Amino acid sequence: MTDAVVQTVARHDLLQNGDSVIVALSGGADSVALLHVLYSLKEQYNLKLYAAHLNHQLRGEEADRDEQFCKILCEKYNIPLYRKSVPVGALAAERKISEELCGREERYRFFEALSGALHAKVATAHNADDNAETLLFHLARGSALQGAGGIPPKRGVFIRPLLGCTRAQIERYCAANGLDYVTDSTNLRDDYTRNKIRHQLTPLLRELNPRWEQAAARFCESAAQAADFLDAQAALLLQSAASDSGYAAKLLLDAHPAVRSAALTRLCRAEGIAPETRHLRLLEGIVAHGGAVDLGKATAVCKQQYLRLAAKHQQKNNLEIPFDGDISFPYRDKLITAQSDNSDRELKNAVFRTRRGGERFSFAERRLTKPLRKALNEQKIPAEQRDNLLLLCMGDDVLWCESLGFSAKGEQLRLAAGLRIDIQQNQHSKGEEQCIRM
Repeated sequence: MTDAVVQTVARHDLLQNGDSVIVALSGGADSVALLHVLYSLKEQYNLKLYAAHLNHQLRGEEADRDEQFCKILCEKYNIPLYRKSVPVGALAAERKISEELCGREERYRFFEALSGALHAKVATAHNADDNAETLLFHLARGSALQGAGGIPPKRGVFIRPLLGCTRAQIERYCAANGLDYVTDSTNLRDDYTRNKIRHQLTPLLRELNPRWEQAAARFCESAAQAADFLDAQAALLLQSAASDSGYAAKLLLDAHPAVRSAALTRLCRAEGIAPETRHLRLLEGIVAHGGAVDLGKATAVCKQQYLRLAAKHQQKNNLEIPFDGDISFPYRDKLITAQSDNSDRELKNAVFRTRRGGERFSFAERRLTKPLRKALNEQKIPAEQRDNLLLLCMGDDVLWCESLGFSAKGEQLRLAAGLRIDIQQNQHSKGEEQCIRM
């Protein structure tokens, strides 16, 4: 089994020389084998090992037994053990989620905190059987291609060195090396979904293919590669379709359906939404025909051939800053700098502020004045962006608007008073700072 671990480590670049690694240690066969195999590879990779154990307080004396077992095991190998007890049952009831999900959340919160404190990776004992069970679980819930990728060998600070080993191999490794371990009694019951898969579905699949876990691993790897490729293509599509007005619907519609779906998925996730098939179908509909849909945390609008997602309950910035001739201030993700050579006379009472309603904007080249609302609509400025646009005003007259530039009156004052306005903002899509001069 050690050779299989070394191959997995090398193939997925899980360990580098001198790494610090925290082993997620439950006391079961998988985590005990993981601790032992990493200990045996300690010199080869020059590792600094730690262990972490979370007591879920769900199984009374049995849970305390597991914690004590881990303590004794780590003392045997002189490995520092970090322990924490969490009342998962009470927390699950408070959060109105399952104990299974709550336990997972608390474990990962604990491991991530330790990882940051120790500057270490976290090795979990997920194996090939776990990966196959995850695949079945995701497929049963109607997963998209991303979910068919199973358990990733590494994600963030987490690594899975045992992913190429079956549970049978792990148990043989424990027996060959005289490793004791504890058994979680809940793993023997069908109270949890994963246990039902393990005890009922997996034996049937092994009858069809005795190497079912290895076959599932190959499928998951292929699915993960395909998902990565589609995600990369989706990023390119969004980059080409992006504009100040949103994402060009025509470019989205012209793309391959699989790439378009991946692009819409990326947009949802950027708003903190885990998109379901129904969400994607609704988005496909408004991209093709226009309209708006409620996605829970955000609203998607496709209007004037542009798709936009806006987080709900965006707070309006009620800003009002008097312009004294030389000013610099942050606004949202921008730094505003304004100067004037003659502000006392020409720009008296001018203020930087957001919309209130009733403002008017004059177009120099067209010799006409319109309500700012109509001017923004004419220029196709998204409605959800308008309340937070920065203006330089004198009363209800807009001298300058960050999306429209100088008005006719503003242009006159720019020349008369030497008015200069700079916006420095972070261009996230390009990954660089750029100064925009108006």
